[in-house]
Formats: sequence, structure tokens, C-alpha cells
Amino acid sequence: MEIPVSDFLADPDLSAPLSVHRSPAAGHSADGLGELLVQAGKLSSRDLERARLAQQEMGGMLGRVLIRLGVVSETDLMPVLAQHLGVELAAADAYPVPLLEVAGLVPGFLRTHSIYPLWQRDQQLGVAMAVPQDDFVRKALRLATGLEVVPYLGLESDIERALEQSAAHQEAEEAVDGDVLGGLDANDFVEHLKDLASEAPVIKLVNTIIGRVIDMRASDIHLEPFEDGLHVRYRVDGVIHVAEVVPSRLSAAVGSRVKLLAHLDIAERRLPQDGRIKTRVKGRELDLRVSTVPTVYGESIVMRVLDRASVRLNLDDMGFAADTLRHFNELLARPHGIFLVTGPTGSGKTTTLYAGLAKLDADSQKIITVEDPVEYQLAGINQIQVHPQINLTFANALRAILRQDPDIIMIGEMRDGETAQIAVQSALTGHLVLSTLHTNTAAGAIVRMKDMGVESYLITSSVNGVLAQRLVRTLCRDCKQPHDLSPAVLQETGLSRFLLPGQTLYRPVGCEKCRGSGYRGRTGIHELMVLDEAMRRAILDGKDSGELNTLAVHAGMVSLYEDGLRKVAAGVTSLEEVTRVTQDQTDA
Repeated sequence: MEIPVSDFLADPDLSAPLSVHRSPAAGHSADGLGELLVQAGKLSSRDLERARLAQQEMGGMLGRVLIRLGVVSETDLMPVLAQHLGVELAAADAYPVPLLEVAGLVPGFLRTHSIYPLWQRDQQLGVAMAVPQDDFVRKALRLATGLEVVPYLGLESDIERALEQSAAHQEAEEAVDGDVLGGLDANDFVEHLKDLASEAPVIKLVNTIIGRVIDMRASDIHLEPFEDGLHVRYRVDGVIHVAEVVPSRLSAAVGSRVKLLAHLDIAERRLPQDGRIKTRVKGRELDLRVSTVPTVYGESIVMRVLDRASVRLNLDDMGFAADTLRHFNELLARPHGIFLVTGPTGSGKTTTLYAGLAKLDADSQKIITVEDPVEYQLAGINQIQVHPQINLTFANALRAILRQDPDIIMIGEMRDGETAQIAVQSALTGHLVLSTLHTNTAAGAIVRMKDMGVESYLITSSVNGVLAQRLVRTLCRDCKQPHDLSPAVLQETGLSRFLLPGQTLYRPVGCEKCRGSGYRGRTGIHELMVLDEAMRRAILDGKDSGELNTLAVHAGMVSLYEDGLRKVAAGVTSLEEVTRVTQDQTDA
């Protein structure tokens, strides 16, 4: 039998506000919390004594007094408080939106007592609580839901934010009832979409969807319409994570809101469109590259997140091995020639080129880039955005900038034979040209240039080197565990060649900080092929990519897989992750 929570709220003996609820859990004294903070170096003994005196005057719990006095920050206090109370700390991204539907719980009770349900399974309910030691609230939850309560310590700000986001989501669902078309003609429909996209609930919902990228460290937001609704998914560290499903009746309104922000034509739903959104989320400037394509159930929208605050334009921090980085810097220092970076979409090619450009002296050299689009603005560098609609293509832009007397040219991507030919001519006339190609291996770039119509003798005369790269997820430092592999596996995978005596291998486990994946963040693995005389002769002889790759390995090139094994041996990533990322290492 379910007992309404309101029955408890009406009891005069149990309705005291939490801010004056003074009975900590058994064995968890306020004195113990203060001593733990002092031992952890978060608080001085003098400040603790001052806080105790203030607590006697103001009342309330010691933790809140410490924060109010400003002697301890909330982020420093909460982990120690969680340890003191013997509960887990709920991570900022652990709060599900929309709100979990739990029988017996009402939003008013959650807001009044600063609690938020996190999960429900096996007759248990995980709940984030600002005061998890409050026996009254735990008893009320248990009786109202009929479930065993598993308390977590949650920041009040996180709980309040999650409640607001859930309320916005609920308002957005209720804002539109029925099919948005409603028998309207084309003009009226467009105006109706604009009205819907401008309503506060839809604006809140879109802001919530975009706002999550900071907490989740997402690189892409996917809004995909299907029969049951608009699926919202995020790519984190290269892997897709499902977030929520927006009701299908709101799909058009949400999509129109995004298109309005990106300055796209909301009346055009039959053709792909591209745009850009500049916004500020949690104090950070974000650029979102927006792409829309029509599908059976509506427009699929992908927003690529360009977070200027998180991008690393330092080659030393991008996972390069010492020997590879040394050769890379030598190739960047050459006065002319072509240097290519290859890999699939999302492998960090452009970021590597940006880091290379940032290392060069823009004051003493004229540097011009041609990109589609310009992702990050670099100081002292002339960056050109291509516009195919007005015939400002890569090839046409390159022809123009050669008359600008540049020293270094960066081409965002060699997409066709015409661009490749102009790049070769630029390299042969004394320019250093940096560019990217979509091939899986370094050797594959040579074959791709031949396929584009570039003659072998021009390739050997112009190309200095090719860097192939991938991004592998790095193990979460908070939960990775030592892991032993059998000698047979070490020998079969080739890992034994890179494992020094006494080195420890690690495996992913999963915790709240890494969202249960076992990985947090990414780093690069690389293979760098430098064109020497033997390689040039092989290219002129028409050798295929496999033979060129073998020749490069004999000359000392470390393959992508081997560079990955070096990072496994160093405890940076796992063998499974390296195998996943490099399993396509055959020429496309």
C-alpha cells in the first residue's frame, strides 16, 4: 500500500525544515567532519574553531556554516563529507533528465527537500540528497515508494539544476499538443514553427540539450528523428551515448529552434544545410557547427562542438612519442614541400595541423590557410573560409593566395585532383604546404594522390612526409585497475616487445567520474612516414601501399598499432582500445 508523501508533510513533528535538522547519522559527528577536513588539508585548525563558534551562534550543520563563512569551497567539502557520511558522491552528470517516473514521488516534495532520483532497479531507488543523513526524508521516501532507498550525497546546485531542466522538459512536452502541421498551408506552417521555436519551453529544452556538452565533455550532439520521437545522443571520447527521446510532436519545434540559432532557412526541409551557432555555456564560449540532412521522419541535425577553452594546440600534449615528435618538428622546419596528415573523420587531423601552425613563427613568416570551415582562429595567421556557393573553392582560393606571397600554406583537405595539383605546384615553387587526406595509413596517402591524377615524379619531388593518426581513449585515473595478461597473449599481440620489466598493465573498470566507461579523455597514436631516397624509388617503381608501408617500417617507422602498444605498456590506455581503433589499418 502506497502512503502519500503529503501525509508525512502534514505531521507537525516531522515537518521541520532541513536547514535546522540537526540529527546527524549515528557515528557521524560534526567534530569528525571538521577533523577530516583538517587532515585533508582543506581547512586550518584556526578556521575550524572559528566555524564552531559561528555554528553555536547561527545554528545549522557545520558543512553549511563552513561554506557560508567562505573558508571551504563546496567542491572541496563534498568529497570529504561523502567519506564522513559513508555514502557516494553523485557526479554532476549522473542526474537523468527528464525526471524518472517513480510512483509515489511528486516534484514538490523533491524540490522542498533538495532530493533527486538517480536510478531505480531491483526494488531499490538511488537518490541524490543534499542531506543524506536526514532519517525523516529517507523514511518518507521508503514509505512513499515502497523501495529501499540508496542515498547519495548531492550538491544542492546540481540537484536544483536537474530539477529545473526536468521542469523545462515537462513544459516543452506540454507546450504543443497534437501534430504541429495541423492542416496549415506552407506559409502558415513556417510561421507556426517560428512561433513554436520562440516559446520559452522549447528554448529551455534546446538550451538544456546544448548545455550538457560541458558536463559530458561531448564533441558532437546528434538530434535524430524516428517514429517514436527525436532521439538525443552525444559523442563522448569518440563513442556515442544515448541521452533521451523528445516526443515526436516536438521534433519540428526543436529542429526549428536549432536552425534559427544557426541562421538557416527553416522553411527548407528537403535539402541539407550547414550553419554555425556561437553561444556561451557555463561561462565558456562555444562554437557549434550545425549540419542538417532530410530523413524519412524529419531533419537529422548534428552539432559539432568547438570548445575553444578545451582545445590543446601544443604538440607536446598530444600524445606524440619523443622520436615521432622530433621527426615531425624537423619536417615542419623545412622551407618547402608537402606535409600530409591522414586519418578518418574525427581523428584530430585538423587539430594536429593547428598545433603545428601554432608552433611556427607567424611574425617572421606569412602563413595563409584555406579551410572549410575555419574551426579556430589563430593569432597572426590569415585564414580563408571557402564558399562553394560563390565559387570560392579550395582550388580557386589557392590560386589567389599564391599571389599573396605566402611562406606557408595550410589546405584544410585535399578533396580533388585540381587542389592536389595546385598544392604540388606550390610546394615545388618554394612553399611549405600542410594538408589532410582521408586515408587509413600513411602509405595510403601516396596511392590516394596518384588516384587524384598527380604523377609519381611530382609526388617524389614535393612530398616530405606523411603522418597518420588516430585518437584512443585514455584510462580513467580514478578507477583503472592493474591487469595481468598471459605470456601467450603478450607474445601474440606483440605487447611483450614494449613491456619493460616491472611495468604494470591496466584495464578499464568504470566509475561515476567516467560515466561507467572506464575511460576519460583521449590521446593520439601516430605513424610518421618520411620520404627518403629508397621510398622515392619505390614510388617511382609503382609500388602499392602495402609495399610502401613495409619499406617504411624497415626504415624505422613505428606503426599506429605499435605506437598504441607503447601507450598500453605505459598504462595510458588498454589493449582492447588500441585494437578497436587500429583494426581498420588497411588502405581504403
